[in-house]
Amino acid sequence: MTVNTKISLKGQQGSLSNVSSQIEVLERGGFPSFKSKLENISLLPLHPTQLDIFQVNMGKMCNQVCKHCHVDAGPDRKEIMTKETMQQCLDALDKSNIQTVDLTGGAPEMNPDFRWFVEELSNRNKHIIVRCNLTIILANQKYNDLPEFYKKHNIEVVSSLPHFSARRTDSQRGEGVFGKSIKALNMLNEIGYGIDNSGLKLNLVFNPSGAFLPGDQKQLENEFKRRLKNDHNIDFNELYAITNLPISRFLDYLVNTGNYEEYMLKLIDAFNPSAAIGVMCRNTISISWDGYLYDCDFNQMLDLKLDGETPKHIKDFDVEKLESREIILNNHCYGCTAGAGSSCGGATA
Repeated sequence: MTVNTKISLKGQQGSLSNVSSQIEVLERGGFPSFKSKLENISLLPLHPTQLDIFQVNMGKMCNQVCKHCHVDAGPDRKEIMTKETMQQCLDALDKSNIQTVDLTGGAPEMNPDFRWFVEELSNRNKHIIVRCNLTIILANQKYNDLPEFYKKHNIEVVSSLPHFSARRTDSQRGEGVFGKSIKALNMLNEIGYGIDNSGLKLNLVFNPSGAFLPGDQKQLENEFKRRLKNDHNIDFNELYAITNLPISRFLDYLVNTGNYEEYMLKLIDAFNPSAAIGVMCRNTISISWDGYLYDCDFNQMLDLKLDGETPKHIKDFDVEKLESREIILNNHCYGCTAGAGSSCGGATA
């Protein structure tokens, strides 16, 4: 389906850092609502299947400032999860059967209580995922032992590497990031990460560097594996292809470059019912740095808190109520259902 529409974004040049202005842009322009798409395939209202993944944003502080970052993270951000909130997360996990805990940020490792939290999770035999930007390992001497710390707790490392070329990676993530990322990947490989039969998982994340959708995930993975092995002797397990959602810095980019309409039409035209069935908000709960609960990391960045009478904060965590909630939707959700779909674990269909 092709939508012919014109959206007026006059006055929207500059930063759309205010979430209300982002939502206003997403809801304007005559595009069919995401809810109407789900209604057409009898998937509205959208409910969780079951909670399998506990995703924790440990803070917005980061040593990088990436152009596509939906968290708007950077070195100047002060939002950081406290040890008290981490303890509330542990208490919630103790009341549930959730086995996978996904730690994100910013750079989660920059939280001063990151290692304590990981050790507590490890003591509970949780499967821990850390979304590492790679350059943090080299950012300061106190982070140089992170690969060994990851290995000690059998952490699954998921790292963003926009491309196997320095030019395209640095254009998205900053000058010199590619070289530092390669060095960090070599360090991880040296202790077994990404090596067959080591049991230490190292997965990479691909984000397009412009206003287009990612290609086929498996083809991208094969190309990344070939090029990184040939050029840098790097091994990894899987590649996740993640669509850039039209929020935060990427929405700024789309609006300021005049690509917003075209990009939204690409997402809408690529809507895939099979991908919609498997969206990550159906098995994941997202916890913000200050303990509030969200359907997903993207809703968290738009401050779209949970529906109705559902518990809103981690201190009130209730699995039964959370699994029966209605998931909050808006037009940014098209990013998760385009083509093969997109989630924090890559393609969904």
